[in-house]
Amino acid sequence: MTRSMLLAASAAALCLPHAAAAQHGAGMTMPMPDARVRPNKTNKTTRAHPRTKSTAAEPTPATHADASEEHGAIDQHAASAPGATPAMSTMPMEQGPMPDAPTNHSALDHAQMDHGAMNHAPMGHSMIADPAYRAASDAAVAKMPAGSAMAGMAMGTSAGFYSQGSGTSRLPAAEGPMRGYMVQAGEWMLMAHGYAWGVATDQGGPRGKSEAFVQSMAMLMADRDLGDRFHIQLRTMNSLEPLMGARGYTNLFATGELANDRPLVNRQHPHDLFMELAAKVDYRLGNGDTVFLYGGPVGEPALGPSAFMHRGSARYQPMSPITHHWFDSTHITYGVVTAGYATPAFQLEASAFKGREPDEHRWNIETPRLDSWSVRGTWTPSPFWAVQVSHGRLKEPEAQHPGEDENRSTASVQYARGGLATTFGYSLKDRVPGEKLSAFLAEATYELTTRHAVFGRVENVANDELFPDEGDPLHDRKFRVTKAEVGYAYRLPIVGPLGLALGGTVAAYAKPAALEAAYGKTPVSWTLFSKLAVGL
Repeated sequence: MTRSMLLAASAAALCLPHAAAAQHGAGMTMPMPDARVRPNKTNKTTRAHPRTKSTAAEPTPATHADASEEHGAIDQHAASAPGATPAMSTMPMEQGPMPDAPTNHSALDHAQMDHGAMNHAPMGHSMIADPAYRAASDAAVAKMPAGSAMAGMAMGTSAGFYSQGSGTSRLPAAEGPMRGYMVQAGEWMLMAHGYAWGVATDQGGPRGKSEAFVQSMAMLMADRDLGDRFHIQLRTMNSLEPLMGARGYTNLFATGELANDRPLVNRQHPHDLFMELAAKVDYRLGNGDTVFLYGGPVGEPALGPSAFMHRGSARYQPMSPITHHWFDSTHITYGVVTAGYATPAFQLEASAFKGREPDEHRWNIETPRLDSWSVRGTWTPSPFWAVQVSHGRLKEPEAQHPGEDENRSTASVQYARGGLATTFGYSLKDRVPGEKLSAFLAEATYELTTRHAVFGRVENVANDELFPDEGDPLHDRKFRVTKAEVGYAYRLPIVGPLGLALGGTVAAYAKPAALEAAYGKTPVSWTLFSKLAVGL
């Protein structure tokens, strides 16, 4: 019965984005958590907002923070908490359809806008209060396809000082707000995001294959305040990729996990039906500081950067990175608990979780276990940067290496500005006992306009799983391989947040001469794709 209920809930979540797209015109509100308003270089003072509605407003120079005061509808719910500084809470603001052409939101003169003539009732959402952070976020929104995200939106307790990544990870605020469909349901703020990729690829060389496949993901988040101090966020993320079979899809030089009890080589395993079933509870300490607890039967521990599906730098990459099992293979973990302390600029957290990677049975929820640990520190010093370092001890993570634990260390730097999103990372897998295997990653997406985007990824990895047959003379030998891939996407808004991206990629490889017999001298791969997404 429990399994049937979970499957039914997952099916509903997967259908939600399609239903949501038809309702995008519905009203939206979202509670704004307690937040510290950072001083701006051109704005030396921060005024406390009165509890009562303002009866007169004097025109002031245009900044988003000052413009918010002219609305006269600021709820001081968060600021009334003991020890909290005055902070914006809920600011109703009507927003019509986004234009197709880029808009310079930061250049809008809010002092000249007739706020009194706006109909604030249908829509209210939390706005980024700090002018510098709001301008950085708006510059990203100006390059997004129409309807992808709400300008100035801040999910959870981030208050716009960073954008939420997967699990408890952070992304630069300048990547812009989370993309998707949002609607108010009573005191809950709901957000849906999802996609379905149709991909045709030819992976070059003797070991590459030609193949067509479909990837998919649906995500639903629900946020609300529980009184003045507590905030809760519920999450579910699901995929129908198990339909493609245990062997997943072809991806030259990718390794990791099993299918039919055989190691996967030159293939990427499918995601599980249940990618996340978790909750996060924040307790506000005041001045924008919080302590939090995150966990559930399926989730992501505090290890590595945000998973590749949630990074802006990988938004239109149709293939998973070949460094996936170095940086973000733990994004689906059956059993995780994370506790942390967060400020707008810093986050320190520690996790207990199940170290073993998911098995090849992708439709079920595996028995949760807490046998591994990790710690992570993240620094978000400005709207444009997110820097993380992390370390974990994983209990027998890979079924093909029984009896071997793993010490995993990662470091990454993410930078974003005006439609550009980048990630640079390093990871070291230290098997105990076994090899030390390092990997490097650099990827970027640049949204040139609301229609056109270019992207690329370069990876370098030391891998000893390319020849799993024990009788092969190259078995267990470590080889360092580099993959460089570039691509282009043309984005077409359809209705509301629903859109379509059409594009393709070309990839080339550098490898040791010892691999030429198996992989060819100069393999080249290509892909063509169409990505239908809620929050393109």
